[in-house]
Amino acid sequence: MHFFTRLTQWEYHPWWLANIPVYGFWLWFATRARHLIFFSNVNPAIPLGGAMGESKWDILKLLPQEIVPKTILVEVSDDFEEVLTALESAEIGFPLIAKPDVGERGFLVKKIDNQEVLRKYLARWRVKFVLQEFLLMPVEASVLYHVFPGEDGAFGISSVCLKEFLYVRGDGLSTIRQLMVQNARSAFQVPRFEREFPEILVKIPPEGVPVLLEPIGNHSRGTKFLNGNHLITPEMLAAFEPICRQIPGVQYARFDLKCDSSEALQRGAFKVMELNGILGEPAHIYDPNYGMFRAYRDLWWHWRLLFRLHRAQREQGILPSSLGEGLRFARGYFRYKKILERQTS
Repeated sequence: MHFFTRLTQWEYHPWWLANIPVYGFWLWFATRARHLIFFSNVNPAIPLGGAMGESKWDILKLLPQEIVPKTILVEVSDDFEEVLTALESAEIGFPLIAKPDVGERGFLVKKIDNQEVLRKYLARWRVKFVLQEFLLMPVEASVLYHVFPGEDGAFGISSVCLKEFLYVRGDGLSTIRQLMVQNARSAFQVPRFEREFPEILVKIPPEGVPVLLEPIGNHSRGTKFLNGNHLITPEMLAAFEPICRQIPGVQYARFDLKCDSSEALQRGAFKVMELNGILGEPAHIYDPNYGMFRAYRDLWWHWRLLFRLHRAQREQGILPSSLGEGLRFARGYFRYKKILERQTS
């Protein structure tokens, strides 16, 4: 039914296919830099600049703590009673958000409603987990910033993405499954709901009542990304700049955050769930109305910006990681992914 939508709208293309032009951008600037992982010196505080395999916990520790939600790290060896004690000490209640310390694209991120679900989840996946308070702020957004080195280095925000969570609106007659298949965005999520939440699909919500289907603001889970670049105002730049300049060794990154309103965002009143490094995309490009040409134009601009930041860092004496170091880190990350794949099967 929605085959034509998946075929013609680039936001639904497989990740590897949609990024084929991006591989060309990378190789072009790598050739100019004469270094395959030239970008790794842009964020020297993050392994490989944040290209893969970085620890969410380690990155959160770099941020001003007033913008970080209550968070703990759970080691594989931790006893569950120790986890509950740590949650109590950190004043983190249920529901909470659980996510692998190393992960990407929302993999294994889950809202946990009670102790028993958490116990089973941590027992199922034997890797380090970050447990974080579930923020009730209604607005979720991504903000991509850059800051050139030096006290007077230029600062900028190049992308603001507002997120609309996946939901359906009841008509008093249709099941949630029937409502989901009426729209391409939610229809593509039905197979996942059949595996993970089959009980919700048979419910019939009252007429006019919205039903939130996914509280995790990830594009792969059906969240609609909207272009919020109109919010980049002098007020917003003035509010974000002192915060971003407090993050050592990070010159280019994307906040995934929550706030109470777009006005609060512009005032710098927010909490950061994650900070993504050099592969933190300008997420506004996934707005359904933005278009593929404009999206690739913006991706090119951001890779050019990474190249400029790389050169500025070199002038400061900060060199990229060696190719051997990068390969060793990448091999370790791929071994980690294989462990997760074995646990999934």
